[in-house]
Amino acid sequence: MAEKKMNLLAEFPSVSTQQWMDKVTADLKGADFNKKLVWKTNEGFNVMPFYRAEDIANLKTKDSAPGVFPFIRGTKPGNEWLVRQDIDVVNAKDANAKALDILCKGATSVGFKLKKADLSADFIATLLKGIVAESCELNFGICVSSAAELATILTAYFKSQNADVSKLHGSINFDPMKRMLQSGKELTKEEIVAKAKATIEASIGLPFYRVIGVNATVLSNAGAFIAQELGYSLAWGNEYLSMMVEAGVDTSLAAKKIKFTYGVGGNYFMEIAKFRAARMLWAMIVDAYQPACRKDDCKSTENGICKCAAKMRIHAETSTFNKTILDANVNMLRTQTEAMSATIGGVNSLTVLGYDSIYKPTDEFSERIARNQQLLLKEECHFDKVSDPAAGSYYVETLTNEIAAQAWKLFLEVEEQGGFFAAITSGSVQQTIKATATNRLKAVSSRREILLGTNQFPNFNEIGAEKVQIVESADCGCSHSGTEKLIPVRAAAEFEALRFATEAAAKRPKAFMLTIGNLAMRLARAQFSCNFFACAGYEVVDNLGFNTVEEGVKAALEANADIIVICSSDDEYAELAPAAYALAKGKAQFVVAGAPACTDDLKAIGIEHFVNVKTNVLDMLKAFNAKLV
Repeated sequence: MAEKKMNLLAEFPSVSTQQWMDKVTADLKGADFNKKLVWKTNEGFNVMPFYRAEDIANLKTKDSAPGVFPFIRGTKPGNEWLVRQDIDVVNAKDANAKALDILCKGATSVGFKLKKADLSADFIATLLKGIVAESCELNFGICVSSAAELATILTAYFKSQNADVSKLHGSINFDPMKRMLQSGKELTKEEIVAKAKATIEASIGLPFYRVIGVNATVLSNAGAFIAQELGYSLAWGNEYLSMMVEAGVDTSLAAKKIKFTYGVGGNYFMEIAKFRAARMLWAMIVDAYQPACRKDDCKSTENGICKCAAKMRIHAETSTFNKTILDANVNMLRTQTEAMSATIGGVNSLTVLGYDSIYKPTDEFSERIARNQQLLLKEECHFDKVSDPAAGSYYVETLTNEIAAQAWKLFLEVEEQGGFFAAITSGSVQQTIKATATNRLKAVSSRREILLGTNQFPNFNEIGAEKVQIVESADCGCSHSGTEKLIPVRAAAEFEALRFATEAAAKRPKAFMLTIGNLAMRLARAQFSCNFFACAGYEVVDNLGFNTVEEGVKAALEANADIIVICSSDDEYAELAPAAYALAKGKAQFVVAGAPACTDDLKAIGIEHFVNVKTNVLDMLKAFNAKLV
């Protein structure tokens, strides 16, 4: 018996898609399939409740291999990535000590954010003292006006150290269009081309350093949807590539000098698909330039065309858009799933921001947690051992194809309008993303997008404002004018402002739950209402139930309640709500929990406030704050 082989699949008959649909339709009992089960994404396409093999039968993406053009499954045969941590350099000696420390604690990539006033050969020598550059990735951010000088100094420094340049990997984040978007700096194409070309020429001695940056985090942290971030980033990279080729830079060299930095948010599967789509689309763009291969022994050449040049170098950084000050430990859960998306998606390097980085300078604890989140994925989960683990998933393959289609459509629109530089100069990119951010913020304010601990299930007694420290953003000191800025936004900011206003008030408003009638309904609505008003930091008083409205209103007034929330069933509201309102009128704000059929009748007698799942939480709480805080 032990040797008998069993085919478990043979025991189950195959089920067709139509049979599944028939079963789903029957279970819906007449409800609309599209309204109930089809997810209409922000990216412009629908997601079905299930996918089958036939859904990807005609997709060419599933036939690709890791490390092979068009690199949808990765630019490398494995899934190794670099664990990066960035350092704001105030003092070269201190930054050097910190870099050496974090390299000993698991980081394999370091990013140094430099001030142009500090740049000198001695400064770089002090900063990099004792760091074995061949054993890690070194990345540098500096004012665009100093990027070429930095490349020259680095080249000279590594030469003085007898470093093996074939083993030196890193980047200089020269990205003038980021500066235009972020700070409003006005630049001309001629200035950008001259500085870009100078930076590339200065870095010739560092063949594996990427010195032209496409920092799409500027887009994602301003509220862009995934397809927008991807589509605009491709136009951004193509703008730099075409500028350099037109300026006489070899096409293959120009492509190999570009590095993309993406934000990674909480939309788990779509973020995985984004990175897969990004590599494929960028490979298509670069290949259209037909970059000639300059190596005689290159194994990636096809008909003299360099396929290596089409490899996209991706760094990812966890998003700030969905991070919160309130219940900030939840940020660790957010960054963990984001790190999973990025690494499953096959990024080359990843920065996990500290869970507290949005409201204070990170400390040793939060930085250690951020590093260890990646190390756990490597050492405990073995994410680095499997190339493109999402490959073949009917769902992820479909998402990849759909996101690629939406991003490509946007890319072509930008190109038809004159390219990315023209788009940001005119402000069309900024205006589009600001409109997107507005819509996303509306979704948060109405709880269609949930931020745990902020707009849903808040910590009732947390004090948030005292945690906040002013974090000044590093600036290179250049004058800024002319270009419309793209401002970072956080989904939680307006809720936090409400909460902080409550904390600063002379008296903390109190919401009292007048629970009465049907046991199940009053408990459910009291819980909903407690969470609702706690989002603004109000003190909430729940109760087991009252026998009469007179008893409940009396208890509320004795408790000095500012808001009385009646929690009962829809059928009972017709009688109970008018009675309670008459007793509370003029003494406290009166609220009905739910959306009963008698709402119009209740409004007719003067009841104004109703809270339910369709209520815009932010707008309602703002109105109460205006009266009570």
